[in-house]
Amino acid sequence: MKDVAYIALGSNLGQREVFLAQARGAIAALARTRVLGQTEVEETAPIGPIAQGQFLNQMIAIETELSPSELLTELHRIEAKAGRVRRTRWGPRTLDLDIVLFEHQSVHEQELTVPHPELSNRDFWLRELATLRSSRVE
Repeated sequence: MKDVAYIALGSNLGQREVFLAQARGAIAALARTRVLGQTEVEETAPIGPIAQGQFLNQMIAIETELSPSELLTELHRIEAKAGRVRRTRWGPRTLDLDIVLFEHQSVHEQELTVPHPELSNRDFWLRELATLRSSRVE
């Protein structure tokens, strides 16, 4: 089933711009997937209890035939290729790829919840999501 997914990209370690660009390219190259749009990159303060550097964030809209779990697996593979190591929740990271929302699906599994449970706590996600949804041409 084709659906539109919104993916948040973030980076606060190393060459942040490069990690975001590589992630956009890798997502665009996924099988049965095409990029529909992307927001501007913006810098935001980190969220959580750990002191760390500023994030670069962006959101992209994709049309995909991948299931939510298949998409999550691919996003984790892209993160790992960028050197992402999962040590501390909300800690610094080279690349963070989150499935924020699907237009026609919701997921409530141990490994994945969509809409993302932190969506209402991230003003920049809400703003980016509104921008992408209003500019999308079907």
